[in-house]
Amino acid sequence: MSETLEQLAQAVDYIESKTTIVPRVGVTLGSGLASFAEEVKVDCSIDFSEIPHFAPSKVKGHPGKLLVGELSGVPLAVLQGRIHFYEGHSMQQVIFPTRVLARWGVRHQIITNAAGGVDPKMSPGELMILRDQINLTGTNPLIGLNDEELGPRFPDMSEPFCKSSIESLKQIMQKNSVPHSTGVYCGVTGPSYETAAEVRYLHQIGGHAVGMSTVPEVIAARHMGVKVSGISCVTNLGTGLSDEVLDHADVQAVAKRVEADFRKVLVEFVSGL
Repeated sequence: MSETLEQLAQAVDYIESKTTIVPRVGVTLGSGLASFAEEVKVDCSIDFSEIPHFAPSKVKGHPGKLLVGELSGVPLAVLQGRIHFYEGHSMQQVIFPTRVLARWGVRHQIITNAAGGVDPKMSPGELMILRDQINLTGTNPLIGLNDEELGPRFPDMSEPFCKSSIESLKQIMQKNSVPHSTGVYCGVTGPSYETAAEVRYLHQIGGHAVGMSTVPEVIAARHMGVKVSGISCVTNLGTGLSDEVLDHADVQAVAKRVEADFRKVLVEFVSGL
């Protein structure tokens, strides 16, 4: 057994010692979006720091807990917060929680984030359904030896986000009158926010929103054959598109303001899976 497979097995074994639930849906909650967990009938809550080989999250708005339970009869695991490449973790550490959920049994991962809009037509507070992504991190979480038990050496990325789920999310948001769009997420390393020139560049190459997460997790999930759905909460417009000075506290505040819509959409979507 490779070192990676052994570490994944140790993490899964530890989690399974705390609960009898085997989730088929996973949810990763981004900055300021952690309150969705209140909708879950929680069977157990585990700090990231307790799980073998998990790195703790140290960013405000990311509690760093794994919640296991049910929502409308659907067994699910919720990553209440995430770790980021800019914190100094390796890409392998960043994707480890996603890989653990996949090895445990999750077949559909819902990945959410707070993001900055690079499309001038966007408004802070709207939700963007991810239909594609651009990896601008300068690296890839699959670099290194490949374990065929996890996935192929050269995984296909023609459908990073499940097309049928995109349509389902559209219908749910339309029905509930939730301001939304579909678009392309640009993943960068951060932690500095983008310059005005970078925001213009991202829009010119086909991006609609930008953030410092998600892309590695999507690659890891798809590598392991897990379906992915993605939702960005557009918390601000990028530099040069508004007069505001960007601040993480403001990002959290906008996410908090739209959390009712976000929770409503996510609850209905998960219930239908």
